[in-house]
Amino acid sequence: MPFEPVDPKVSFPRLEERILAFWKDADVFHRSLAAREGAPRWIFYEGPPTANAQPGIHHVEPRTFKDVFPRFKTMTGHYVERKGGWDCHGLPVEIEVEKEIGTTGKKDIEAFGVAEFNRLCRESVQRYVDAFEGLTERIGFWIDTDQAYWTMHTRYIESVWWSLKQLHGRGLLVEDHKVTAYCPRCGTALSDAEVAQGYETVIDPSIFVRFPIVAGEDASLVGASLLVWTTTPWTLPANEGAAVDGSASYLLVERAGERLIVGEPLRDAVPGDTGTVVRSLSGSELVGVRYEPPYENVEGAHTVVAETFVSMEEGTGIVHMAPAFGAEDLAVGRAQRWPVFKPVGDDGRFTELGPSFVRGIFVKDADPLIVEDLRARDVLFAAGTLEHAYPFCWRCHTPLLYYARTGWYVRTTQVKDRMLEVNDSV
Repeated sequence: MPFEPVDPKVSFPRLEERILAFWKDADVFHRSLAAREGAPRWIFYEGPPTANAQPGIHHVEPRTFKDVFPRFKTMTGHYVERKGGWDCHGLPVEIEVEKEIGTTGKKDIEAFGVAEFNRLCRESVQRYVDAFEGLTERIGFWIDTDQAYWTMHTRYIESVWWSLKQLHGRGLLVEDHKVTAYCPRCGTALSDAEVAQGYETVIDPSIFVRFPIVAGEDASLVGASLLVWTTTPWTLPANEGAAVDGSASYLLVERAGERLIVGEPLRDAVPGDTGTVVRSLSGSELVGVRYEPPYENVEGAHTVVAETFVSMEEGTGIVHMAPAFGAEDLAVGRAQRWPVFKPVGDDGRFTELGPSFVRGIFVKDADPLIVEDLRARDVLFAAGTLEHAYPFCWRCHTPLLYYARTGWYVRTTQVKDRMLEVNDSV
């Protein structure tokens, strides 16, 4: 049977529009479901698009893949329930509205009015859902949006609270104080997966600082300085300890009348002249040494401890520890019973607990001020810069800070094996 000739100048967009019109007029999608009533079920719930902006080409590709599998399963005789949904919650929507009204954070929103802000968020969501539904129809994606779930609807929110109650009842939802990646502009913690989305290459300070020894079992070390390296000068006002590798070799060196202690493998990596070697000593000999911190803060801290995470690959082999701003630091601080001193507020600015010359200043902007203060007091040994990858908030591109904060966490490790097991039955 011969085929009819095809017009070489066929308009594919018009052809698509004719097919879409036929599907719509004949209600083909719903009829395809009715034709499979009673057949084996295959359920598809769409991971919902976030309704915070106009849909783009990056939404077309994944939705094309999403459409293929339900169609295939329908063709193999299954009843395929295709549940659509809209992600209406969270910062993507809020940040979009903030751009419209000119606010830049929680305090601005509170001044603007939370109820009015929420109303604008709902309006924004509806506007973009309408745009997404237009795209859904135009690309021929068959999915039930008439019965879609909306994360801002009360019924959905109630299901989330129900889930949290189930977790709490099983002892899987716990309150804890731990260091997490935090965006000071958005005012929220980020998951590891979110942090991984936002790394950018930046140039940060790279400084070497003196921690003068004031007491220890070996009296000959008093007056010498531990040489400590950091790329976050803003964390120095919260310093509470210094960590060494207890099994590594360190050098006591002398230059221009001062004595310094540095990891032996890293001596040549220290900028400038490190003088001559007076003697070598093990990291374990430094444990318990007390030193004068760059900034006074709390009592009962500022001692040297031995930890296995200390690296001899970079820096000086002596690690500055601020329990408020590092997960490993916090763990060590708890073991040593150091208080957690946090001179930075949730907005990323120094509070009245910080040095007077940086109070009210964002921590990254305070870096050069702290470096100059250290230089003026002869605490700074050397200063330079380092180009490296640093995490930024993927939503607003603000540098992330690692904060010790109280929050609620799900003990996923406790059920990890069971989760992997039941995945095989999905």
